Amino acid sequence: MKESSTGDLDRIDRNILRALQKDGRLANADLAKLVNVSAPTCHRRTQRLLDEGYITAIRAQVAPAAVGLGALVMVGVVLDRSTPESFAAFEAAVGAMKEVLDCNLVAGDFDYLLKIRVRDMAGFNLLHGRQLISLPGVRQIRTFFVLKEVKDNALLSF
Repeated sequence: MKESSTGDLDRIDRNILRALQKDGRLANADLAKLVNVSAPTCHRRTQRLLDEGYITAIRAQVAPAAVGLGALVMVGVVLDRSTPESFAAFEAAVGAMKEVLDCNLVAGDFDYLLKIRVRDMAGFNLLHGRQLISLPGVRQIRTFFVLKEVKDNALLSF
């Protein structure tokens, strides 16, 4: 994707992105009506937005509890060394873990903040004992069990 601001997007492009962000299942004809362009123009613009990386994925948002993943855990990780090699090893290992939804390199008290979904506290205890504490370069792990998801995966405001 281009490293740019939304300044490269005109009003129609922005409206297409906003509409698809709200409902990725919109048919092209319905989307075209919403943004007030012809269906071929809408299709061409949407394809360009995909090709240029403005749209990175279109997928369903599944209710975690409905598929047995009701526990959300945030994990702060401190590595023992701050080297490119230790970061790369940690990131590769975390990338292979299906339970980890998000992994972000952060500034502050932790090196990384992980967002993890598991069935329950017992499931997290197993994950912690079998995988988290043995991740490459980990010096310290701080765990935060989410009691209530107040706002999750909000729409981008642009």
